[in-house]
Amino acid sequence: MTDAAVSTFVYVTYIRTTPEQLWAALTRPEFTRQYWFGIEQETDWQVGSPWQIRFADGRIADTGEIVEADPPRRLSIKWRNEFRPELKAEGFSRCTMVLEPTGGAVKLTVTHVMERSGSKFIEAVSGGWPQILSNLKSLLETGELAVAEHDPDASQRK
Repeated sequence: MTDAAVSTFVYVTYIRTTPEQLWAALTRPEFTRQYWFGIEQETDWQVGSPWQIRFADGRIADTGEIVEADPPRRLSIKWRNEFRPELKAEGFSRCTMVLEPTGGAVKLTVTHVMERSGSKFIEAVSGGWPQILSNLKSLLETGELAVAEHDPDASQRK
């Protein structure tokens, strides 16, 4: 597949924490609910295991499968939106999170890829990930959230 047929979103941030603390924040429901606007991930984090996230009201938001889990260095998830029919129709994407210690911080790189050009799903996550990851960084560094409410239209404003 050529690059022209791929949609990609990459976000890099540096968080003053340890790789172990960041891994726990990325994978433990008590953390994710705090910074991901009530969203909870359900999986055992083993390669090949099913993965899903639920909204605070219990509806399934997204589903997939754990493709790679190398704590506390790398996590990759096969990921499909379930609640917006036009996004679900695009099929599965892949989200990979790489944690690299650097000095007193951890460089977190989130790469979300869809094997199709002009993906509406990648457009949607390009608005969501910055809010989620800003909250994650702020929560780990200060104990407080940066963004109190999710703005689902953030990617639509330029």
